[in-house]
Amino acid sequence: MLASILFISGQELIIVFIIVLLLFGSKGIPEVAKGIGKGLREFKKASDEIKNELKESSSEIMEDINEVKKDIHKQANEIILDDINEVKSDIEKNARDIATDVNDNYYTD
Repeated sequence: MLASILFISGQELIIVFIIVLLLFGSKGIPEVAKGIGKGLREFKKASDEIKNELKESSSEIMEDINEVKKDIHKQANEIILDDINEVKSDIEKNARDIATDVNDNYYTD
């Protein structure tokens, strides 16, 4: 599976293994493998730390966005209520004016 990921065939792996065996000897191969294992663990640990930092920062950003959304909704509701109260006031004034006109015309005729 690793060979297919790295695009290395079986023959190439055998050649690499023979070269490693010649360079490090049979006793050095376990040490090389330990070093590679430690390196992979450190790499995984560093990548996990980066992922965690990204998750934390994205959650903080989402909290800020949600807070801004709440503020926007609150302001929008206040604006709508102000508009409704203004229209209500205008309607009440017009109704009083109409009632006054009706009363004035009714009693003067």
